[in-house]
Amino acid sequence: MIASRSSGGGFDIALRLKEVADVDRKSLEAGFWDDAKAAQSVMKVRTRALEVIEPFQAAERDMAEIGDFLELLKSESDPDLAAELRSKLDAMEKTLGALEFRRMLSGEADPNNAILSINAGSGGTEAQDWAEMLYRMYLRYCERRGWKVELVEETPGEEAGIKSATVNVIGEYAYGYLKAEAGVHRLVRISPFDANKRRHTSFAAVNVIPELDDSIEIEIQDKDLRVDTFRAGGAGGQHQNKTDSAVRYTHIPTGTSVVCRSERSQIQNRAVGLKILKAKLYDLEMQKRNAERDKAAAQKKENAWGSQIRSYVLQPYRMVKDLRTGVTAGNPQAVLDGDLDEFITAFLLGIRREGAGQDVGDEE
Repeated sequence: MIASRSSGGGFDIALRLKEVADVDRKSLEAGFWDDAKAAQSVMKVRTRALEVIEPFQAAERDMAEIGDFLELLKSESDPDLAAELRSKLDAMEKTLGALEFRRMLSGEADPNNAILSINAGSGGTEAQDWAEMLYRMYLRYCERRGWKVELVEETPGEEAGIKSATVNVIGEYAYGYLKAEAGVHRLVRISPFDANKRRHTSFAAVNVIPELDDSIEIEIQDKDLRVDTFRAGGAGGQHQNKTDSAVRYTHIPTGTSVVCRSERSQIQNRAVGLKILKAKLYDLEMQKRNAERDKAAAQKKENAWGSQIRSYVLQPYRMVKDLRTGVTAGNPQAVLDGDLDEFITAFLLGIRREGAGQDVGDEE
């Protein structure tokens, strides 16, 4: 079902150098630029390879310069020279940390756009309000990073919040970063919907899959695909509510389904829906292939409410804790306003701190 033309996303410098040389050679061939889309896809391989190569080459130059400073200090004691060396060592430490972080974003699909979905758990209005809070949190995070967000589907709750929402996040390494957020998120708070002001626990599931680029092809046979059309409800205007513009794709062998209703045209919804279905099928296949060695895949259990990855406690105390890494934040409002960098960085770098895995907050 999946055919890949990519050589993969590893951090092999020799392989990346070979990719650049291959692309440079192809770009000189007659007719290379006749197909602009194909040429851009090939040049994208070169750009991504250079994103890996250039920081390493810069680090090598810095290391050589540090070596020269050390040789000078062997022959003369110069406080200014020693201070400059310390400064360069501090800068080198930061560079190596950045390289290590980039190594964690070296997966084949990490540079791609992301398709992020949020689904409210059981609990009615409480859970649906929590799902909308998460939706807002991710919109703020994407805004901080300068990423564009396109709504694919949103199902509002009966009284408040949302039952589900799917967005396409467009930006460099959007999937590489956002994959850290896949899992179940747990909220503990005094319910604004409870007249008795009791404490409630709510859950919502976040799923993140990569948007596929031209280097990966997904083949779906017509006999395996069911297409249903229906009227799109909600704030879509008269055109949406009076025509069968919404589309549901179902992949029969896997039972995977996608609904797209955000566009006014059925043709546009079909195109967006098929793109997301292919991305979901790719994600399923990758989970199968990497189940034993991919820790992220083991943590991404859709709608498995006992497998929460993070707890957000607003009462009786205020704290956000990631149960995979142990990273905590004492300002939940800042986190809910999109301040997720510390949590995502810790997950990608594989940090496991003391106390990780222990839950916070009591359930009522």
